[in-house]
Amino acid sequence: MMHTTVGWHVEMEFMEDEEHTRAVALLRLPDGSEVRAHGRASRHHSDSNQPKVGEEIAGARALNELAMELLTKAHVEIDQASGRTSHPIHV
Repeated sequence: MMHTTVGWHVEMEFMEDEEHTRAVALLRLPDGSEVRAHGRASRHHSDSNQPKVGEEIAGARALNELAMELLTKAHVEIDQASGRTSHPIHV
């Protein structure tokens, strides 16, 4: 049986105006380090104003960047622990 030993919570914050949405994703890891990422969305002037859609797009882009930041962090930690250059981690 598998047991949960650690949990992560991602905080998302959004800033919006009439045509732009910005998202910031913040992950605090159990070792005290933080990983932060950003995402953006722009509304075309002919589209209706749907803030929820802008949040979803900007949030998804921030989470995607957060994933890439975590992969890079893991890659660096593997190299540091092994004392050699490891193969890149691909998504």
